[in-house]
Amino acid sequence: MKKIGLIGGMSYESTITYYKLINKKINEQLGKLASAEIVLSSVNFETIEKLQHENRWDEAGEILAHHAQILEHAQADFILICTNTMHKVYEHVQSRVKIPVIHIAEATLKALKSQGINKVGLLGTIYTMKEDFYKKVLIDGGVDVVLPSESEMKRLNEIIFNELCSGKVLDSSKQAFLNIIANLTSQGAKGVILGCTEIGLLINQTDTDTKLFDTTLIHIDEAVNLALGRL
Repeated sequence: MKKIGLIGGMSYESTITYYKLINKKINEQLGKLASAEIVLSSVNFETIEKLQHENRWDEAGEILAHHAQILEHAQADFILICTNTMHKVYEHVQSRVKIPVIHIAEATLKALKSQGINKVGLLGTIYTMKEDFYKKVLIDGGVDVVLPSESEMKRLNEIIFNELCSGKVLDSSKQAFLNIIANLTSQGAKGVILGCTEIGLLINQTDTDTKLFDTTLIHIDEAVNLALGRL
């Protein structure tokens, strides 16, 4: 089994999901008391969020690159950055280590292609929705991206940072997400990407008929398959 390196803490809520589900899926595959070989290096999200807000992405990228090097020195075979937004600095992180860093948007593109989806809605932080670093992977892969309105983006971002990152799950926020998903579907989206690793704390496939692509679960599946030598 290959050793999985996780850069976590962004937020700790979603990192818990990564750790728990990777181990659960490994156990389902191998049985008995099997669990994953994982090395976790976790950042202080308060520091990262401040750098995001101040547009100091180079400094944030250097912090993540340092944590990637810690994982490489701990003999991880590959790395997951356990957040969508910080894939804005993916290239910098990958350039600082020799082992592969598994891109969450590339894994999501594979999942979309496998189901024949060529037009998709994208939910996430304001950075993920508005900037090109994430959308470009999808568009270059032949998938059209539909975005929420400006006011909807602002509301989503507030829910993510003010509630979900602290483990707060409110019915009113869930309904806000579902309304936005319905709006994206009405614009022709054949599915919707949950492009923030905290969104799965709030909604899942049982809440809507629209096909959801939870990037946390997709990233986890990619890691499990790599760890077991199936990719």
